Amino acid sequence: MGGITDWVTEWVFRLVDALGEVGVGLLLFLETVIPPIPSELILPLAGFHARSGDLNLVLVWITATIGAVAGAVVLYYVGALLGYDRLHQLAGKRWFVLATRADVERGYALFEKYGTWLVLVARCVPIVRSLISLPAGVARMSLTKFIAFTTVGSGIWNAALIGAGWALADNWDSVEGYLSPFSKIVLALGVSFVIFLVVRRVLARKRARAEGVDPAEADVDGHQAADFDGLGSPNHYPTQRHPARGTARVTDHHH
Repeated sequence: MGGITDWVTEWVFRLVDALGEVGVGLLLFLETVIPPIPSELILPLAGFHARSGDLNLVLVWITATIGAVAGAVVLYYVGALLGYDRLHQLAGKRWFVLATRADVERGYALFEKYGTWLVLVARCVPIVRSLISLPAGVARMSLTKFIAFTTVGSGIWNAALIGAGWALADNWDSVEGYLSPFSKIVLALGVSFVIFLVVRRVLARKRARAEGVDPAEADVDGHQAADFDGLGSPNHYPTQRHPARGTARVTDHHH
């Protein structure tokens, strides 16, 4: 893992040196789509270069924010193309090990209630800032609202990290020593989270079988899952709320 993260860190440094502000925007786009490339590594470096006069501070912030929003929109459409109905059905498959149907229903209900604020706050959390775009698309959150809140959240976070690089430029040698270890931590957290989800799902299936419950309809404790999304237990598709293409929409009255 160390070799990979060291290579990523060196690659980030070289791309920013070679492409300047455009490179920062490209990296933020990739960081949104490929979480192990953390903006906490990219943006302080950009702030340092801006302080030294190699980059324009305002232009760096603009390209970084555009890149982050563009990446988020790509993932939003991935979620929208998948749709809630399809995701719910996939979660009942034996090979789908990342979540139970109950998890999907709980997530949808939570997103209906707090979706816009989740999108805003998630922009400040590594890995989560990428993943949050998928349920936004699955729930068919208003694209205008999604872009607006993603832009605000990304803009604030990007400004803070770029500003930190600018402010700490005089101590850059010390700061640089922490960037590569930080990227290792982010990657390790991402891998650990996936392993946790897989183990959790496997154990849930074992508990369900022990309780005599269909694993596709069980919660993580092995018992029959409640009707979290209000579509019946088990859900039946297509529904009035979720047409045949598997679309759903987070309605404005929840916010």
